[in-house]
Amino acid sequence: MNSAAAPEAMRPASELESGDPASHKGRILAWAAWDWGSAAFNAVMTTFVFTVYLTSNAFGGEDRASAVLGGALAIAGVAVALLAPVTGQRSDAGGRRKLWLGVNTAAVALLTALCFFVFPRPEFLLLGVTLIALANVFFEFAGVNYNAMLTQISTPQNIGKVSGFGWGMGYLGGIVALLLVLQLFVQPRFEWFGASTAEGLNIRLVAVFSALWFFIFALPVLFAVPELPRTRQGAGPGFLASYRLLVHRIKAIYRTSPHTIYFLLASAVYRDGLAAVFTFGGIIAAGTFGFELKDVIVFAIFGNVVAAVGAIVGGFLDDRIGPKGVITGSLLGLLIAGTVILVLGNGRYSFFGMDWAGSTTFWIFGLFLCLFVGPAQSSSRAYLARLAPHGETGELFGLYATTGRAVSFLAPALFTLCIAIAAPLSEPGEAQRWGILGIMAVLLAGLLLLLPVKAPDETEIAVVPAA
Repeated sequence: MNSAAAPEAMRPASELESGDPASHKGRILAWAAWDWGSAAFNAVMTTFVFTVYLTSNAFGGEDRASAVLGGALAIAGVAVALLAPVTGQRSDAGGRRKLWLGVNTAAVALLTALCFFVFPRPEFLLLGVTLIALANVFFEFAGVNYNAMLTQISTPQNIGKVSGFGWGMGYLGGIVALLLVLQLFVQPRFEWFGASTAEGLNIRLVAVFSALWFFIFALPVLFAVPELPRTRQGAGPGFLASYRLLVHRIKAIYRTSPHTIYFLLASAVYRDGLAAVFTFGGIIAAGTFGFELKDVIVFAIFGNVVAAVGAIVGGFLDDRIGPKGVITGSLLGLLIAGTVILVLGNGRYSFFGMDWAGSTTFWIFGLFLCLFVGPAQSSSRAYLARLAPHGETGELFGLYATTGRAVSFLAPALFTLCIAIAAPLSEPGEAQRWGILGIMAVLLAGLLLLLPVKAPDETEIAVVPAA
């Protein structure tokens, strides 16, 4: 710890930024409502419904559409990696955290709604992937300010529980949103114009539904949580000067608290593996285990229930044993469940006189994967929030987003590589299962990088001078 740091810099950020040491339950609910609403973008648009629509044969072939979508998301990832820390830094200094949360959320909702105009024809593929990629950029920017707001509505005693509650609300929101999408658009219970599949109308209306869902549930936090006080007078540094200041602060953090940098790097690796569990989970369910789209959505609903329970329980454990213990245990659970799915595959087995089909394997151990993803994600956010000095929370979460984006190619690349290696040695339709090995390798690497990192209560960051 830098001896020149003011004593206030060593106090938990949540005591400094929350006006009341006992966080108001209404503010916590309003904050968690944003997570609830954001599930319409995460679960519906980018994971289970709209991107599946975009990569269908209607857009020129699954392989081509998937490659174009992947390229657009990669470009979006680069933009986030370059811009997220500076946007977080400037919202911290200017006292505009809530303002930029609102602006970026509105941008996501607008871009999502515009996906209504993506008709199922090859010439609309570029429009569709551009809208999704841009929405991802603004969603990440909104997430930087939203995550940083955790220190404004929690205390050091409940920060893990509050973070877990937020993640749990996100998963539960995903359940309700997916159920509504399934019942109203994918397998409608009654005839109405939104049930029509002509010109992909039902899926295009899903985009409008998702935009409204996110926008409506994002409003409470903008009214309930106060704006961040300004920490710097005047206009502050210019945009390019902000990068020089960022480099200066990273160097200072490394000098005074190297384990903070180690955590950012370790979490970047295992968070990429966590993201891959959901990104490729639906693909593996359909391709390896033969799930239909409706089956994938039903599994996603149950998976979100289990993940919500895991996140909430993990939040309580976080406040008792610390976030590092929760993350480590969760990664071990993920590795065990993933290995079982990889080894058993879609074969048929007999245990205790009962037939065990491949779909049963995926249902049981796929849900175990969901159970452990939630606590790992929630405690990672709480881990970093516990480290953040007063006035630098947004910048630190910007670095969190950047390090995550910097290695976001790892799991997709290893997933693809393992399939490519296995393809010549496997029966048709069997190679995809080996992509799980690539995801497990990333999770294992992240766990090994995390083990030597000091827990937050052993790590302190000095406030870094602004100039």
